[in-house]
Amino acid sequence: MPSSYRNLFMPLNLGKLRVKNRLLMSAMSINFGVDDQGLVDEQLTSYFVARARGGAGAMLVGGGAVHPTGLELPRLPILWSDSCIKPLNAMVKAVKAYDCQFGMQLMHGGRQSYHDRKVAPSPIPAPAVVKGIPKELSLHDIKEMVLSFGDAARRCQDAGFDFIEIHAAHGYLINQFFSPNSNHRKDQYGGAFENRIRFLLEILEDIRAKCGHDFPVGVRLNGDDYIEDGWTMADAVKLARILEQLQVTYLHVSAGVYGSSQLTIPSMYARQGCFVQLAEQIKKEVSLPVVTVGRIKKPEMAEEIIAQGKADMVAMGRSFLADPEWPNKARSGKRKSIRHCVGCCLGCIHAVLALEPGGCVVNPLVGREYLFEKNPDSGKMAFVKPDNVHRVLVAGAGPAGLAAARSMAMAGCAVSVVEKKKIAGGALALAARAPGRGELEDIIKFYLNELEELKVDIRLGSKVDRDILDELEPEIVVLATGALPEAPMIKGLASTMMELLTINEVMADSHDSTGNKVIVLGGGQAGLIGADYLACKGKVVTVLNRGSHFAEEMSSNDRYYLRERLKKGNVTLHKDVKSIVFSDQGVSFNCHGRRFELKGYDTVVVAENMRSLRETANLLKGKDIELHIIGDARSPRHLMYAIEEGEQMAETLEAGK
Repeated sequence: MPSSYRNLFMPLNLGKLRVKNRLLMSAMSINFGVDDQGLVDEQLTSYFVARARGGAGAMLVGGGAVHPTGLELPRLPILWSDSCIKPLNAMVKAVKAYDCQFGMQLMHGGRQSYHDRKVAPSPIPAPAVVKGIPKELSLHDIKEMVLSFGDAARRCQDAGFDFIEIHAAHGYLINQFFSPNSNHRKDQYGGAFENRIRFLLEILEDIRAKCGHDFPVGVRLNGDDYIEDGWTMADAVKLARILEQLQVTYLHVSAGVYGSSQLTIPSMYARQGCFVQLAEQIKKEVSLPVVTVGRIKKPEMAEEIIAQGKADMVAMGRSFLADPEWPNKARSGKRKSIRHCVGCCLGCIHAVLALEPGGCVVNPLVGREYLFEKNPDSGKMAFVKPDNVHRVLVAGAGPAGLAAARSMAMAGCAVSVVEKKKIAGGALALAARAPGRGELEDIIKFYLNELEELKVDIRLGSKVDRDILDELEPEIVVLATGALPEAPMIKGLASTMMELLTINEVMADSHDSTGNKVIVLGGGQAGLIGADYLACKGKVVTVLNRGSHFAEEMSSNDRYYLRERLKKGNVTLHKDVKSIVFSDQGVSFNCHGRRFELKGYDTVVVAENMRSLRETANLLKGKDIELHIIGDARSPRHLMYAIEEGEQMAETLEAGK
């Protein structure tokens, strides 16, 4: 074990449990892996087995619903019927083969549930995301909910789980009782602090009565709701002291609710370790184990948290989505081979809140683990190698091309990557230059490290031409040459005196523009991050979006932080823009019934339509070479599709055998 991570991989006692390291895979509502009755299936089991085998010390199943009114999302495990016990037990047995302590998080979504039977302490709608006024719980209803938590805990114990965690954070039902902004009750469950925490304390009492006092029970609570009239750190400290006296097993400190100013699942714009200070404050007040969470992705940070006594355990959710082998790689000193979460929030929270199965932009295998042959010795998903070694040429070293090269090299092919630019990464490398988006480069670093390990031939600063084809004699060509912005046909644009640039040229700084007033044509992701980039250079920027929404291809969480940044810069946004006419030094347009005329501008940046680059395919005409077109060369889309298509190239190879 590397000495630099010795604290991270030191065992920890959680009640009667001995956890082999300080890494907890936190509960995540992943919205897959259950059947039509809400019972867990092979898909969810394989998902957890991959991460147990990857070295997690402890893991939590996320979103176990204790009552039908509290089912947050449609495809989550149910815990309100004894029918759940048998399939849960099968999953527990599969996971326990890998020396991992396995728990279930008990939750009730309250007013943040995606259905029309929502209940809450008071009939107040959620401040964001979920719509609809919940039914106020009666005293009889509250008693029913308390018993539901206790019964669910008993079922988890019967299924063989090592511990449970009560979800009392993130704006769900228990947190709704805590928070004055969601609890306006006048009875014994509202008003004073002691009344607002009563629901949780009754739940704990019922769980103890049904499961015994030695069954480990953790509590996840917010250090801060980050919303007006919400739960605060002072509240959290008071509750932590009470829970310590009640001998809960651990406290898991998080933050935020739907609609909070600091999001529960922050994007790449939030600093890494953004909630650690909350756990650190709680730890100073209690002696029981404290778990921290919040954009912890690097082993160095996790080690530092434990070594400095800021927390006793580190919880990671998205990092385990991105790389199930994170613990094994860190422990064995293979830090560079970790596939890091980049905080884009697209495959995880954005997909889930759209009621789709969760996934991961950087790891397309999420949710598909059960479809692949597993190699218990390496803990890696292994493709079946073809009988013959195929010679493969990948044209383009963007994310799609790098992913394709890796997957086909892993499948036993002899792979060469040819990229005309002198750096790898394509448009992703440009996007990583934008303020707050540098972590995107982690994707490029991961693939380059993998390709080096696989001894893939990478030729930067070269172009695919007849000489390359004659030299490499490929049997398969993967075209991953990307796309470029295309100037639209708009009156006056071709004849304007303003400097005309593409967003790629701007992000690459491949021009010598001195313009200080810039019009960005296009309000998608490229346009907005380009506007932010320019604003940070002191430019005055106006964005013209012909669409009705800004940056729809971004996750809502990521977009939230970007929009907040743009409010602080010299950026003006216009959407639903029509009848655009460019002049020598400005532009006029209609927007929401008004005619605008902008003057004194010196630069126009095109960040709207993208055109796929496929010219290289012409070189293959008349040759007996199998051609595959992937990524933006196939169709300009966001990163998730590019990486997924690249990663699936080996499957394409197998299908064509």
